Amino acid sequence: MAQGYYELKKSTTDTTQPYYFVLKAANHEVIATSEMYKTKQAAQNGIESVQANGSTQTVKDLT
Repeated sequence: MAQGYYELKKSTTDTTQPYYFVLKAANHEVIATSEMYKTKQAAQNGIESVQANGSTQTVKDLT
């Protein structure tokens, strides 16, 4: 079974906070784009945070 994945990227236009990541589905569709980070390590920490805190089976319908 194919899984989603993260792409760690560096912006060519923002030099003060150039790092960010995107979360992609198994079909390569973008699911989410992160905020911009000042350092590569900070962006990697952001990925780790999403991995640790993002998985849940609870759906809260706020409609």
